[in-house]
Amino acid sequence: MSFALGLASCSVVGGGKELATYDLSAPTSFDNLSGRSKAQLLVSVPTALKSLDSEMIVVRPSASEITYFGDAQWSDSLPNVLQDKLIRTFENSGRVRSVVKPGDGVVVDYKLSTAIRTFELDDQGQPTARVALSVKIINDRSGRVIASRQFEASAPAGAATPAKGVAAMDRALGVVLKDILVWVLSTT
Repeated sequence: MSFALGLASCSVVGGGKELATYDLSAPTSFDNLSGRSKAQLLVSVPTALKSLDSEMIVVRPSASEITYFGDAQWSDSLPNVLQDKLIRTFENSGRVRSVVKPGDGVVVDYKLSTAIRTFELDDQGQPTARVALSVKIINDRSGRVIASRQFEASAPAGAATPAKGVAAMDRALGVVLKDILVWVLSTT
């Protein structure tokens, strides 16, 4: 899996400095994946604390400090990017009857509710990307949570630069997205 770097629109901040704009990828290869779901699944926009609910890319230089790459940004707010990658993962797998987002006007069986717990480059020593998503599968008819789980992964970045940090976050996210897919297929 590879991340996408896009400079579709060269964003400029205050002093005329261009921001590199990064996107993430969704898995396209699903070796050894088994199971199917006949469910129609709605993927809502993930929730996140304000520090993660933006286009800024989080860097953690210490346990209690959060900073951002000043010369880089996500292609959209991180929750919107992650919603898109979750949907694309299900679509790319071909293992779910239907996957939609709110407003698509489709009657669904289950809702996937996600909270972003961690999505950062940890720069406390060896730069490491850390991704953690908390996910709930909710029965759309009863509103009851039928299963919930936290998914986590990390990947070494090699250096605390936007390109290397985003590439590592993309690798960690790929692991998390595949794990979520396998879990949903076995649960719905």
